[in-house]
Amino acid sequence: MSTPAWPHRFHEGDPDEPVLLLLHGTGGSPDDLVGLAKEISPRSALLAPAGPVSENGMARWFRRLREGVFDHEDVVRRADQLAEFVREARTSYQLGTRRLVAVGFSNGANIAAATALLRPDAITEVVAFAAMLPVPEPPALDLTGTRVLLSNGTRDPMAPTESAEDLVAKFEERSARVTAHWHPGGHQITLDGVAAARDWLRETP
Repeated sequence: MSTPAWPHRFHEGDPDEPVLLLLHGTGGSPDDLVGLAKEISPRSALLAPAGPVSENGMARWFRRLREGVFDHEDVVRRADQLAEFVREARTSYQLGTRRLVAVGFSNGANIAAATALLRPDAITEVVAFAAMLPVPEPPALDLTGTRVLLSNGTRDPMAPTESAEDLVAKFEERSARVTAHWHPGGHQITLDGVAAARDWLRETP
């Protein structure tokens, strides 16, 4: 059976554990979040694609017009592409109906959130580190059954608290269940955030 053409890595894991879709930050690679994945769910299968957009040689998930200003049309297009990649990977790697959780940092967290808002047929669980609202007015889909963990710093200049709170509100308005973990730091993944993600993953969806 053929594998998806999108550059990615796949490592099989325990079929009773969630498959983790790892979405790196700007300038990252499919290997960036492997260590994080091993901390939050050591036995999980890992599906790690590479961001398809190049910004001055740095891999990203969608275009931006300038720092903190996203090309919203491109966000929607790239979210659709990621959703189709996930659906194709489910078939290629015979994942069936196994639980899949998107785990992203920064730009990767933003595309994870966008895909969950726009394409709940592909992604219904997200662990988002340092995320902000990726699309200003997502469609009013019923996201009952969607779960999101947001871990953000209250002093993050790249993902302002107001935008992160707007992201939480957009999910909650659509009946998604959101757990917000706030830390006093900046644009980073903290040890407390990792612990929160580990505990959240163990909860029954």
